[in-house]
Amino acid sequence: MKILLTGGTGYIGSHTAVELINSGHEVEIIDNFYNSKKSVLNKIAKITGVKPKFYQIDLLDNKKLDRLFKKSSYDAVIHFAGYKAVGESVEKPLKYYKNNLVGTINLLEVMQKHNVHKIVFSSSATVYGNQEGIKLDEDCQTGLGITNPYGQTKYMIEQILRDFAVAHPNFAITSLRYFNPVGAHSSGLIGEDPNDIPNNLMPIIMKVSTGEIPKLQIYGNDYETPDGTGMRDYIHVVDLAKGHVQAINHMTTGIAIYNLGTGKATSVLEMVQAFEKASGKTLPYEIAPRRPGDLAKVYADPQKAEKELNWHATLTIEDAMRDTLNYLANHR
Repeated sequence: MKILLTGGTGYIGSHTAVELINSGHEVEIIDNFYNSKKSVLNKIAKITGVKPKFYQIDLLDNKKLDRLFKKSSYDAVIHFAGYKAVGESVEKPLKYYKNNLVGTINLLEVMQKHNVHKIVFSSSATVYGNQEGIKLDEDCQTGLGITNPYGQTKYMIEQILRDFAVAHPNFAITSLRYFNPVGAHSSGLIGEDPNDIPNNLMPIIMKVSTGEIPKLQIYGNDYETPDGTGMRDYIHVVDLAKGHVQAINHMTTGIAIYNLGTGKATSVLEMVQAFEKASGKTLPYEIAPRRPGDLAKVYADPQKAEKELNWHATLTIEDAMRDTLNYLANHR
């Protein structure tokens, strides 16, 4: 297929571009480089031998988007583009609602106008809100206890897609709920390198290891978990990217929702220890008070994706640490 990736130079988008190209799909990318770098395009080319066509377009620019769809014929769209810094979304909620919601609406309108009827949406486990301690499956309630505007935008876009699917039964829509992506491509060429202040654990660990951040803050060590620190489902970004390939290959009309996770939870301290073991370096950290809204244990039930998409995660935390260190070594 010929597939358009919105936000395709970002962390998950770039890894997905690689897996799609390696699976024989033709990939084109649009991005505005809000949280990514143009150099990623050359790195995708170095890994795959194919440089995707690229257009610098913001999804809020209706006219540019319409011109692109007029001249290019796509079989499907994978929609990654969106602001994603949790802290910033709390400080600037209107910026997040405008960009993430209006951008998605613009994209759906132009797809409808130009008869592109397949879309995969980059969603998030944040839509499950404040549920914890159970394996979260796709039938769990969503929308309750979401603690930040970023998470709300993911939930609202899923609702927009549901309503759109009812009104347009010829559309095939898949929403992929990610858990916690970590790691990098084994080449060391692409990985997580946010322009903004990182909120997720792994990029903070990376910046502590390089001295950019003096020490890691571990928020709470009194949770009801084996070592007292919060536990999350960390999935290697390459496994996540392969999930998109399988989603594209198994699309049917209507809306489908899948968790992409490992089904296992790893604690913050276990992640620190895994990085220390892989790097041979001690990471300085201190225990800080719990953050409001943080949960003790959140992890996926990925069985639906295993059954319907023939997908499951195969890479480990140790693989993620090895690939992260390889990426860091290439970017010093």
